[in-house]
Amino acid sequence: MNPQDDQGPPPVQASGAAPVPARPSGGGARADANASSPLEGGLERLVREYLQQQRADRRWRIFFRLAWLGLAAILVLGLFTQRMSTTSAGKPHTALIEVRGEIGPDGEASAENLVSALKSAFEDPAAQAVVMRINSPGGSPVQSGIVNDEIRRLKALHDKKVYAVVEEMCASGAYYIAVAADEIFVDKASLVGSIGVLMDGFGFTGAMKKLGIERRLLTAGENKGMLDPFSPQNERQTAYAQAMIDQIHDQFIAVVKEGRGERLKETPETFSGLFWNGEQAITLGLADRLGNLDFVAREIVKAEEVVDYTPRGNLAERLARRFGAAIGQGAVQALRELPRLH
Repeated sequence: MNPQDDQGPPPVQASGAAPVPARPSGGGARADANASSPLEGGLERLVREYLQQQRADRRWRIFFRLAWLGLAAILVLGLFTQRMSTTSAGKPHTALIEVRGEIGPDGEASAENLVSALKSAFEDPAAQAVVMRINSPGGSPVQSGIVNDEIRRLKALHDKKVYAVVEEMCASGAYYIAVAADEIFVDKASLVGSIGVLMDGFGFTGAMKKLGIERRLLTAGENKGMLDPFSPQNERQTAYAQAMIDQIHDQFIAVVKEGRGERLKETPETFSGLFWNGEQAITLGLADRLGNLDFVAREIVKAEEVVDYTPRGNLAERLARRFGAAIGQGAVQALRELPRLH
C-alpha cells in the first residue's frame, strides 16, 4: 500500500513560489513571548531606575531646602542671642566696649559696630559709666573720627563719663578715639601716640624698565591715574597728595588738643608720629594715670560688675559673611518650594 494514500493529498503550491516550511502547532505564540520578554524586562528596569532616581532627587531637594532653613534659623538665633547678651544686668554696672585690631569699615572695630555698642551702653540706665578697652594700632581716620564724634555727642546727651583703658597699644586712629574719653588709663609698658597720617604705596617703574615692560594707561581726566605705581611720579600730583594728608594731620592734631586740653604738654615731637610707653605718655599729658579695667570699674566708676556691650563675631555672623546674601535667597526659595498639603 502506498503510504501517501493514508496521509491525504500533498499540499498544493503556486507555480514558482518558495516552499513554506511547516511549523509545529502552537509554536508561534511561545516564540513571540520569548522574543518580547527581554525588551519588556529592559523597559521595566529603566522605569524602575528612573523612579528611584526621581525619588532620590526629591529627597535631596527637600534636604537642601531644610538645610537652608536651618542655616537661616541659626543666623536669627545667633543675632538674638548676641542682642540678649548685651542686655542690661538690671543693677548698676560698668559698661565695657572693646576696641581691638585695625579700625576699618570691614572689621570688628568698625565705626558701625562701635557706635552701636556705645548707644546701647549710654542708653542703659544701669550703666554707670562706659569704659573703652583699647588694643589697636589704629586704622581709618574716617572710622576713628566717626567714633570720636559719637562719643562726644553721647556724653553730652546722657551725662555719663567715658574712660579709655589701654592695654598693649593705642596708636594713631585708636588714640584719635581715646582722646574723646574723660580720662585715659594705661599700663606702664603700653604704647601710646603715633599722632600722624600716612599714605603708602610702591613704585615699579625701574623694575619694568629692566624687564622691558611698557605701561599703557588710558585715562579720561589728567589726574585720574594719580599715584599709579606703574607710572613715574608726577611732582604736581605728589604735592597735592602731601597737602591732603597734611590737612588730615591738622584735623587729628585739633582733635587731640580739644580732647586733652591743658593736660597736654606739647613738644616738637608730640605730633611727629612718634609713640611712647605708658609712663612717658603720662608725663607728656597723652594719658592720665596707670590703671586697668578692674581698677577703673572698682575705684573710679564704683561699679565693680562689668557688662560687655561689644558686638561679638558669633557663628551666625561667620556663616552670614561666608555665604552672604545666598542665605536669605536660599531661605526664601526653600519656603517657596517646600512640599505642601493640598
